[in-house]
Amino acid sequence: MKSRLFILLAVWLLSSCSSKEPLYQEQGYVFGTLVEVSIYGESEARAKQAVGEVMQEFQRLHTMLHAWQPSELSDLNAAIAGGESAAVSEEMVAILKDAAQLSKQSHGMFNPAIGGLVGLWGFHADEFKPVQPPDQDIAKWVAENPQMSDLSIVRDRVESKNPAVQLDLGGYAKGYALDRAAALLRKRGINNALINIGGNVMALGRRGERPWRVGIQHPRKSGALASLELRDGEAIGTSGDYQRYFMVGDVRYCHLINPHTGYPMQAVQAVTILTHGPRAGVLSDAASKPLFMSGVKGWRNAAKLMDLDSAMLVDEQGRVHVTADLQKRLEFTDKNSSVEVE
Repeated sequence: MKSRLFILLAVWLLSSCSSKEPLYQEQGYVFGTLVEVSIYGESEARAKQAVGEVMQEFQRLHTMLHAWQPSELSDLNAAIAGGESAAVSEEMVAILKDAAQLSKQSHGMFNPAIGGLVGLWGFHADEFKPVQPPDQDIAKWVAENPQMSDLSIVRDRVESKNPAVQLDLGGYAKGYALDRAAALLRKRGINNALINIGGNVMALGRRGERPWRVGIQHPRKSGALASLELRDGEAIGTSGDYQRYFMVGDVRYCHLINPHTGYPMQAVQAVTILTHGPRAGVLSDAASKPLFMSGVKGWRNAAKLMDLDSAMLVDEQGRVHVTADLQKRLEFTDKNSSVEVE
């Protein structure tokens, strides 16, 4: 059983730095995963100061958005469960409105309101037990149908008409943090960097004379399935069943729970998407979930809903399904991969 997300990262920096190369790298642990910031072409002192600011921002967001430890989000969840409203920060209002819009766009397949289900399956813990919840408890949560649209936001106060709503922004926070980190670095005049938060990666500029190259973790083997070059402002995100999961017999139960059934998705090993634009980070995180939940038959329609041209799904047999746009960018490391362009 794998109990920590940092055991296998979905994406990592492929090549190591030379001692002569002006590349500063620093790692940390936040959001329950390993994070790494790489800055190219700056003095060590300037790069170190910038990375320190980014790491502080990551810790601030971790403390603000934690779903089960004391945080602004957990305080809001407690108020909702008690049928009360809560005052929240201006930033939290913006996050909730954005997450609600993405949930609507995905037809509810991205649903941060199902934190109760995530907790029921035992994933609101750093260490979780290999125990399937009772079917009747799962059915109860599904029947209560918590949705982001159940939230009422009036100025700085948030409440829910459905007390079953329990917010879990684990599928949004890492992407949001990527966007915040990129904004902080650009504000400091740092235009060449790579930010990696547990497999959600954003590139700024280049690594000297060449683009940043990253690898996509193979969901069942050690090493990379494929690699690609990231352009300025692009982000890549992977959702996989190999990150947080437990086994009951031969059945794998991952933390990616289908909000329509109440059960973890089991017919997909991984989904990777490539995004760009001013919200590339958020989209790299949130927009992969609807594709994962939709499975082999529905992932292309889900990609269209989320305005994604570049996406890849690895099914339960290990077959790779990829859009033509992303296939052109990929270099497959595993030469035995079965690849279908769709």
